[in-house]
Order: sequence, then structure tokens, then C-alpha cells
Amino acid sequence: MRCSLNYSAIGLALFANLVFSTAAISAEKLVFGNEGSYPPFSIVDASGKLTGVEPELAREMCKRMKVDCEIVVMDFKALIPALLAKKLDGITTQIKPLPERKEKALFGMPIVYNPDAYVVRANSHFEFTKTGLQGVRFGTQRGSAQSRYLTEHFGDAIELTNYDNPEQIRLDLLAGRIDATLGPKINWTLELISKPEGKDFKLDGGEFWTGDPSIPEAERGSSWIVRKDSTDLAKRMNEALASMLADCTFTHIRERFIPVAIVPAESACIKPA
Repeated sequence: MRCSLNYSAIGLALFANLVFSTAAISAEKLVFGNEGSYPPFSIVDASGKLTGVEPELAREMCKRMKVDCEIVVMDFKALIPALLAKKLDGITTQIKPLPERKEKALFGMPIVYNPDAYVVRANSHFEFTKTGLQGVRFGTQRGSAQSRYLTEHFGDAIELTNYDNPEQIRLDLLAGRIDATLGPKINWTLELISKPEGKDFKLDGGEFWTGDPSIPEAERGSSWIVRKDSTDLAKRMNEALASMLADCTFTHIRERFIPVAIVPAESACIKPA
């Protein structure tokens, strides 16, 4: 009887190992890219952890999709090439839809509407025309919609320097090496204008959209993206994000980093002041 029981125990142990091994093998794993240098949406903290609105939203999305996700940090300009080379399954850094990007990738639902504005010295009085900006030194992020917009609208009238990340732009603004930037209003308000070191700067030129102008105003926003052939993944991501908006988890995560709503669908989750 003792031997029989031992064999039974061994059999059960082997069966359990087989079940868990099979589950581990069959568990879906996805690799997403994030730039990690776009506070408050993404940042690598002092401990080396990737955090911010988008990484935390992505982790919750993966949990709801019941997949194992790895988020890889890389420069913004490298994200889309890595996606197209199949080194990534998707990008969970907000990407603004431009015609050339829409030809290469599939855009999910907007996860942020963050209009652009100019950031200039508080005592400046620019006219945002080719003549008014003649010789003005601008800095923008390499490969960004803002860089494209400035080049298309002002060409050689301005001096444009492209940077790898927004922190480099901020430092050169503070040091006086550039005169202005064009970038997302929420980011520049929280990361410069509202801080003591930003007292000599202001937002100017109103707020506007630098994405694809053919997109209706009510549908504008930046999204996470996947390859064109990943329609099922895009659908699952959208469903997970929609459920997060519906039960206010999206808003609860966003509120840890940003004090204002970033998509209209959050309205039902915001308590009256």
C-alpha cells in the first residue's frame, strides 16, 4: 500500500509539472517599446524602473489581455523601425498619426489628446509666421510630428535643432542655446512652465494639432501602434483599454501622474470639484 501511495504521489507530481510546463510554454508573451524619457507619460525612475502614465496603463492592459508583457526602452526615433523589423509587437509610447506613419502601422484608439503649443521666453513677442520667426532657434524631438510641422511651415526661416529627448530640449532652453520649442502642452506645462525654473517661460501661439489634418477634430489624439498585419492584437488592446476607461482604472492611473484628463472618455470618472 505504501509503495502504491508513493507511486500515486509521484504520478500526481509529474502530472502537475506537465500541466504547469505546458501552461508556461503556451503563455503568450508580447514585447512593447516605450521611449522612457517623456515625463510625465514615461520616465525611468531613480531605481531604474520604467514608470509614468503609459507604462502603468500598458501593464494594466496586459493584465486584462492575460498576456506576459515586456516593455523595452529605446529612443523615440528607433521605435517604429524596431516595430517594422519585428523586434517589437507594439509601441506603447503615444504616436501622433501622420500620413506616412499610417501607411506603415495600425493605430489603436487614442489614449491621449495633448495639443501642441510654442514654449518661448516670457518677454518675447513672436509672430508665428515665416517673417516673424526669421532666425529664431527652435529645438524639437528628432522624428517628431512637431519637427515635421516646423519644417513644413517655416523651412529655412528658422534654425531647427533636433534632440533625442525632451530633457535635452529643456536644458538648452534654460541655458539659452535655443529660443523656443514646439511641443505637447501638458508635458511642457507640468515639466517646465509650472516649476520655479520655468518662471521666465510661457506658452504662446495658442494650442493646435500637428497630426494628420484630415482627421476630424473630435477624433484627434495620439495612440499606441502595432504592425499592419496585427489586427487581432490591435482589437484586443483597444478592448482592454476601453474596459479600463469604463471602470475608471484608466483615470485612477492617470491621476497618479497628471492632474487633468487626457481623453474625453474620462469625463464620467471625474468627480465635480
